[in-house]
Amino acid sequence: MHNSKRRDFLKLMAAGFSATSMSGWFPLLASQNQDRIEKPKSCILLWMPGGPSQLDTFDPKPDHENGGEFKAIQTSVPGIHIGEHLPQVAQLMDKMAIIRSMKTKEGDHGRASYHLRTGYRPAGPIQYPTLGSLIANEYETNRAGVPNYVSVLSNNFLNPAAFGPGFLGPQQAPLMVGGNNPGGDQPEYGAPLEVSNIRLRETVSEEQAKSRIELLKFVENRFTENRPGLPTESHRSAYDQAVKMMNSSAMSAFNLEEEPAEIRGAYGKNRFGQGCLLARRLVERGVPFVEVALGGPNGENQIGWDTHQENFDAVQALCETLDPAWAMLMKDLSDRGLLETTTIVWMGEFGRTPVINEQTGRDHFPNAWSTVLAGGGIKGGQVYGATNDSGMEIADTPVAVNQLTATIMGAMGIDHTNQNMSPVGRPIRLAEPEVEPIAELLV
Repeated sequence: MHNSKRRDFLKLMAAGFSATSMSGWFPLLASQNQDRIEKPKSCILLWMPGGPSQLDTFDPKPDHENGGEFKAIQTSVPGIHIGEHLPQVAQLMDKMAIIRSMKTKEGDHGRASYHLRTGYRPAGPIQYPTLGSLIANEYETNRAGVPNYVSVLSNNFLNPAAFGPGFLGPQQAPLMVGGNNPGGDQPEYGAPLEVSNIRLRETVSEEQAKSRIELLKFVENRFTENRPGLPTESHRSAYDQAVKMMNSSAMSAFNLEEEPAEIRGAYGKNRFGQGCLLARRLVERGVPFVEVALGGPNGENQIGWDTHQENFDAVQALCETLDPAWAMLMKDLSDRGLLETTTIVWMGEFGRTPVINEQTGRDHFPNAWSTVLAGGGIKGGQVYGATNDSGMEIADTPVAVNQLTATIMGAMGIDHTNQNMSPVGRPIRLAEPEVEPIAELLV
């Protein structure tokens, strides 16, 4: 919807027009919605909970004492070097853009996660939507038969609101997959990444299930007539979503056993690697936003990048999981003609201190750190911004979180000035206050 038209519509909503008085608007709204995204575009967020060390990944300082024990290696782009434990990713640098000058003010895990994932610092009564919900909401229809936002291996215990739909409501909540930490011995590729309780019991026929669902809808409708509100709407939305998925052929995306063994193995025999494979399969079926979290070296649901102690051992183990999975994801998308329409974002909530502490660790550091953009809409083969020789300060072109959000939207062809109406009657832009995408990073 064009911004001017959307603003006019939101003003009418705020003025209290009833649903019946808006009937004449429906044809107009239908025509305006044609302006919404039509070309399938997707985003895959590789979420690194805990805050990865930029000096040991994408902003090495080998000639300074803060650089630590890792070497820097040459990438496929002359002059760009990254940490030695990402050799496969290094060969794809022509399709990547490193931002080395992120600067934020939040050094707490929960608050920083909220800031990076919503684009807003936590303050006031408004619960802002997470990035996946914002992007999912920009797609008028559900193309895939599964929710527009799928979250794989995420752990939201530090700040549940950072992973929620906020004021967009339960319709834009993520489908959470594999969020528990399975115990005991695991199969070859790790515990399966499945949607729980989505299949009919063997003792229940499809006809019986249909009758039960119709009865449930009848009871829910009678209940919600007298008890409207978010809890009842969330309950109904969850059941509606589950029913759609039960009847959707797209649920086959979760059957990773369909993939050849050489493909599965190339992603890595761990839950994160298989999560990246699942992301490719979901994007292939038209899901606009998929995130995969790397919380531990085997894909465990932890915050493994929080390397206050033994930083170098932890980062090496995490990178050995990240490197093949990320590289294979990009190669696989490219082979299938999907990389041009899939934007990939790699980030955590902040970086780590350049100074190494007494426990051979690095602590929280929001002052100067790195994120990476790749794939569709991104002009690869470049570094944007810089830190000084010690890594302690930004030397060139600081980047704020709202700029990053606007740039991600721009890469996907979404107008970052689009607005959503908040519960307090205030239209809120996808990225505000006034900010523009980083033009140098976009194709």
